[in-house]
Amino acid sequence: MTSTTPDAPSATPLLDWYDRHHRDLPWRVSPPMAARGVRADPYRVWLSEVMLQQTTVQAVKPYFANFLARWPTVRDLAEAPNDDVMAAWAGLGYYARARNLKKCAEAVATQHDGVFPDTEDSLKSLPGIGDYTAAAVAAIAFNRQAAVMDGNVERVISRLYAIATPLPAGKLLMKQKVALLTPADRPGDFAQAMMDLGATICTPKRPACSLCPFRGSCEALRLHDPEQFPVKAAKKERPVRRGAAFVAVTADGEILLQRRIASGLLGGMTEVPTTAWTSRADGETSADAAPFPAQWEPCGSVIHVFTHFELRLSIYRTAIPSRIQTDDKWWEPVTNLEAQALPTIMKKAIATAIPLAFAMPKG
Repeated sequence: MTSTTPDAPSATPLLDWYDRHHRDLPWRVSPPMAARGVRADPYRVWLSEVMLQQTTVQAVKPYFANFLARWPTVRDLAEAPNDDVMAAWAGLGYYARARNLKKCAEAVATQHDGVFPDTEDSLKSLPGIGDYTAAAVAAIAFNRQAAVMDGNVERVISRLYAIATPLPAGKLLMKQKVALLTPADRPGDFAQAMMDLGATICTPKRPACSLCPFRGSCEALRLHDPEQFPVKAAKKERPVRRGAAFVAVTADGEILLQRRIASGLLGGMTEVPTTAWTSRADGETSADAAPFPAQWEPCGSVIHVFTHFELRLSIYRTAIPSRIQTDDKWWEPVTNLEAQALPTIMKKAIATAIPLAFAMPKG
């Protein structure tokens, strides 16, 4: 049963809307599926929720399908080589998620006999699972009455109650409202319904308020200004960092690569040699910082926006007759680049120096 309190409208209209208008997603057990007795797989729920953080549904779909094809169970993922997991994740961004994904799978496999724990607190004891993911898995996979709040839910709830406290300070109040609104009988469907509502109806711009199941209760609509919410604090100017990347290619079509240290930004990912830029400091930008003496030619620059800073890399290229010995680096056929754990910024750098690098036939 759902309930209505003076501070919480009924969840029933939203669930009725969800029964009719839910999105069909590859990781989701839809209401018709549930009616046929299908139950959510905690592994699929967890995997999708980790992938969806800071990433769009459309971007995640092919990655989700690939991971499931290669590692159908959490035990399979736990036993996979770390380099294979990082390479499969390459392009999704926020690479600490991939490192924690592997650690979490290992913990579930070794500490929980391959079975995900079913409460928020026990889920939060696993590597890489914070408040949001724990609540989402508990609600969607185990039907726990957990308050799930992602960006879409923030937008819906801030408008429903006209919460004027700017983000991120307003998140605590928003979560309290979500908890009041979450029903006991279908908390997983409610969480997914709120996400769908924010993604399809209560959109950032020009929300379709006339179609919203909460239109009779929405304070922002009553105030005739839904787009004002959620209120966001003024953004700080994003700093710009600079560095250089060096693309060395042999006559046999091999490219020099190296692996970043396991911790920190892009930790454990593959890259071409680059200077020591960080989110807080510039690196060298000239050919003087190249990994070995050669005729390094400038071939342009690339820009990549991270969460807290913008990176501008000057790209240099050299062609040498054959590979040379380098410490902590290796030579990889250009035709095998797609199999490497290259983050987007490094793919941009390589494509600037070798325009057809990612279109070459695989060897």
